[in-house]
Amino acid sequence: MGVDTSAPLPRNYVTPRGHKLLLDEIQNLRRTERPKIVEIVSWAAGNGDRSENGDYLYGKRRLREIDRRLRFLIKRLENAEIVRSAGRDTDQVFFGATCLLKSKEGERSVTIVGLDEVDTARGRVSWVSPVAKALLKAREGDVVTLRTPAGAEKLEILEVQYNDI
Repeated sequence: MGVDTSAPLPRNYVTPRGHKLLLDEIQNLRRTERPKIVEIVSWAAGNGDRSENGDYLYGKRRLREIDRRLRFLIKRLENAEIVRSAGRDTDQVFFGATCLLKSKEGERSVTIVGLDEVDTARGRVSWVSPVAKALLKAREGDVVTLRTPAGAEKLEILEVQYNDI
């Protein structure tokens, strides 16, 4: 039994910033990284015996990694749906919202973004993460329950904003 490659991939929700990051990474891999490695592999191939040539072997491996990453990014872009939420005037939590939360540990801010934009150090969480699922469709002032392996945690939504991310 193989994987059904004809099944459509799920939507890849991204912010405009996330879309630009995907495009920038593709451009960097195509125009900078790959040509550098191709040059190294060509030089190393001209040095003779390839079976013990570290530059050649590493370069070929790195080219495969770059090509694999490019295919992945292109698929992500094909399924990308850009969600422009900046300036939205609502106190309800949707994709792109930045929420100020209060829990027993104190206050923290989280922004709901796409899978390719996650940066927990900056408070950017995926729209499919447990915290985002707990927050989605709630409103400012609501108390939601975040279910974690350590148990349930109550989060109070103090503020909801839609800024440029």
